[in-house]
Amino acid sequence: MNVTWRSCAAGVAALLAVEFPVAASASTPKKSEPRMRGTIIYTPIPFDEVPGWAQDDHLASFKTFLLSCERLLVLARERTKGKMIPPADLVRACEAAGRLPVNVSRAGAKAFFEAHFTANRIEHTGREGLLTGYYEPVLHGSRTQDATYQTPIYRRPPDLVTLVDETRAAKPGTLTHGRKTEKGFEPFFTRAEIEQGALKGRNLELLYFADPVEVFFMHIQGSAKVQLSDGSVIRIQYDGKNGHPYSSIGRYLIETGMLAADKVSLSSLRAWLRSDRERGDKVMWQNASFVFFKEQKQDADKGPLGALGVPLTSGRSIAVDPAHHPLGTPIFVMAQGMAHVETSGTFARLMIAQDVGSAIKGPERGDLYFGSGDAAGKIAGSTRQRGTFIVLRPNAQARAAAGKPAP
Repeated sequence: MNVTWRSCAAGVAALLAVEFPVAASASTPKKSEPRMRGTIIYTPIPFDEVPGWAQDDHLASFKTFLLSCERLLVLARERTKGKMIPPADLVRACEAAGRLPVNVSRAGAKAFFEAHFTANRIEHTGREGLLTGYYEPVLHGSRTQDATYQTPIYRRPPDLVTLVDETRAAKPGTLTHGRKTEKGFEPFFTRAEIEQGALKGRNLELLYFADPVEVFFMHIQGSAKVQLSDGSVIRIQYDGKNGHPYSSIGRYLIETGMLAADKVSLSSLRAWLRSDRERGDKVMWQNASFVFFKEQKQDADKGPLGALGVPLTSGRSIAVDPAHHPLGTPIFVMAQGMAHVETSGTFARLMIAQDVGSAIKGPERGDLYFGSGDAAGKIAGSTRQRGTFIVLRPNAQARAAAGKPAP
């Protein structure tokens, strides 16, 4: 997934096990109304029929969209083989966004989205929409190993090769990353092999941490702010993975009868893994996926970089399945039962697709980014709701607007 970096965006809830049931097939709308894309039906609807649209803060979404546009315009110019090439209509919408005044108003931002995009309800035969949340942990660490800081995280090994650009969809079972050997590309070492010494002696250790369980969770999130033992604060970011598929250890514990389904939570999972180090290691090894990191060379006050290579915005960035939605796409997300996020309990926000994740699969599967630290972690850990996507797809007005002032 490496354009520059991507968060793992499996979400805190990806550690757990419960999924919503498969939804019944939607009835097919009239042939004159929808546009088909694979197994998804896109049906255009007026913006004034989108619940909560008028009340949202479109300026906050517009600022997040502009961050995406900076990267999308670069990718469109470079058109580098093997990297994501953004849709032409989305690029044109970005060009129009760049012509808006710097001090554009909330009303102006709303008018921009309505002028250059069409709201689309989506219907599909897959699972019902599911929203989870993710965040950036804040941890204590050290550049050197000592009696307290024993557990390392690793730099990307030089022999690890990305075979499939992670912003693109890969067929199940495809080898996305491999180890270059004399025989060709082979699967890279698993989590168990790495933690038992497969990379020892290669000088790949980046930082050391006190708690292996928190390091495991950090792998799930894909980034962290780290307060070092010398008092400085840095950010580490994803720099590749070993290519083995992600597996939920929460599901494993339930299936093996080691934890009851109604007892699995973040706190219970942490406590269970810490209570017996040897037992905990063996369970964490059930998730063969392993992440490599690098130190992020940007202002630590900005958000971590998502798959698109731009800082994520708390409450406005969403991880999606790139097989269905190009990165940079605005998506209006609706969900009930979100009192931990909105006092009304109703979530209705225009989000920008800026990230991806190994557990984020399906046309209405989204992972909401909630920021850094423990407070954001609590919100992320409480987010697991059915959700509905209204996808904003660039329309013909974006083409017509080229060379004209944006509204």
